[in-house]
Amino acid sequence: MGILEVKGVGKRFGGLQALGDVNLSVQENTVHAIIGPNGAGKSTLLNCLVGKLIPDTGSVMFDGQSVLGRSPHEINQMGISRVFQTPEIFADLSVMENMMIPCFAKRDGAFRMHAMINMASERDLIEKAEKMLSEVGMLEKTNMLASAMSRGDKRRLEIAMCLVQEPKLLLLDEPTAGMARADTNNTIALLKQIKEERDITIAIIEHDMHVVFSLADRITVLAQGTPLVEDTPDNIKGNPKVKEAYLGETQEV
Repeated sequence: MGILEVKGVGKRFGGLQALGDVNLSVQENTVHAIIGPNGAGKSTLLNCLVGKLIPDTGSVMFDGQSVLGRSPHEINQMGISRVFQTPEIFADLSVMENMMIPCFAKRDGAFRMHAMINMASERDLIEKAEKMLSEVGMLEKTNMLASAMSRGDKRRLEIAMCLVQEPKLLLLDEPTAGMARADTNNTIALLKQIKEERDITIAIIEHDMHVVFSLADRITVLAQGTPLVEDTPDNIKGNPKVKEAYLGETQEV
């Protein structure tokens, strides 16, 4: 039994079958990648996991509890944090102010704007935020405006904002999208560090096969809304069905 169990999940949008009978088991303390061509249903599946969409059929269990019918905020409080394809940070706030928002939300159960007014008095939360920023190599940028940072640093900040909530499961939606290769490699190194140092499970949607094969312990390939195959990275590389459905018969995985 995995920490995340998806069984028989289906989702339609009018006449479009976006997901059909999806079964997925993500084991604790592993990195599980979900790949597939455009339109395979990856983002739809992810949105079903975090409460943005409710599947028409099936079940989604996290750590023994159903996530269905819960709000995204409630699912976050259960221990699931999500990193979006486009960094979801507060551009007009400093790095530290960004970090304090999830700190308050974790402690109080919800974020309340008035808490930011007395931020300077919250020494315990500030120390927690500083420790997390140090772990991701951003402590020296504490006072920098988030909008002034590179895409790679914005992603690093967003990951820190997720990790400071101490999630059991981190969901990553194309975390290296739009990055230069140097930023991509830095993000890979950070995620490897997180995997080694933290008691956390990671599920990642990613198009960049360099990222996938650098991080994943298991890979699920979606095609037309259903799982085509689930296997180890080495076996996925040589699977002819994967090459045909995802990369094309003549391309190398």
